[in-house]
Amino acid sequence: MGSRASTLLREEEIEEIKKETGFSHSQITRLYSRFTSLDKGENGTLSREDFQRIPELAINPLGDRIINAFFPEGEDQVNFRGFMRTLAHFRPIEDNEKSKNAAVSEPLNSRTNKLLFAFRLYDLDRDDKISRDELLQVLRMMVGVNISDEQLGSIADRTIQEADTNGDNSISFNEFIKASFVVRGNCMT
Repeated sequence: MGSRASTLLREEEIEEIKKETGFSHSQITRLYSRFTSLDKGENGTLSREDFQRIPELAINPLGDRIINAFFPEGEDQVNFRGFMRTLAHFRPIEDNEKSKNAAVSEPLNSRTNKLLFAFRLYDLDRDDKISRDELLQVLRMMVGVNISDEQLGSIADRTIQEADTNGDNSISFNEFIKASFVVRGNCMT
């Protein structure tokens, strides 16, 4: 069973994925094995239904949003390479990757790309801004019925008020970045 993963994934593909994602050879092989075990249609791609069978995603309040992140707009299948590109956002940032090399594109697990991934979880309509309604929907997904609508509205209003620097009553990606650094700075002091 373990040999299936290594025989169907060519060495050149592994090397390309290593360069693109930063995963090691053994990590790619293990993830390919997991990918093929999830691929119930045995067609080299995963569907939303394949992801929904993952118990940890099934119980995660943001599971559907995380699953959607694997699928480019209009797509209903993801191949192994797309799967790996999305997973790369979850890799820790290592010291040797923090040095900037202008010739190399920013790694998928860079702080900016991680923030963009998180931003897209909130940007439900993909219009490159987070509205109050989108923020409310995601907050409801996360807390369920444990907080009243009034309290959620207050949290959403305060969040927009603090993050919205241009006064359009929404949060752009740049505003999201600035707000995350304020939060990060407050956590470090």
